[in-house]
Amino acid sequence: MTLNDFKQSLSGDSPAMPLSDLLKAMWYDGKENWDMAHSIVQDINSNEASWIHAYLHRKEGDIGNASYWYHKAGRSLPNISLQQEWEEIVRAFL
Repeated sequence: MTLNDFKQSLSGDSPAMPLSDLLKAMWYDGKENWDMAHSIVQDINSNEASWIHAYLHRKEGDIGNASYWYHKAGRSLPNISLQQEWEEIVRAFL
């Protein structure tokens, strides 16, 4: 699956094919369902899930919480747009 395939799948009501939980979270975020995306990653204990968790709190505007999760993920607060980070995360997990 490519990034374009993933983006095109956002036109559906549910993910078109089986996705990892990390990609499901990004799919739901791409559908503007922040709550579902957050619900999926909040209980996964990994650097990858922490990165998504950080991105979601950055998107929410809670920079303090986002900074905590970026640190947990071993990353710095990015200096790119949310859309660019969304694409970077999706590419990383495809």
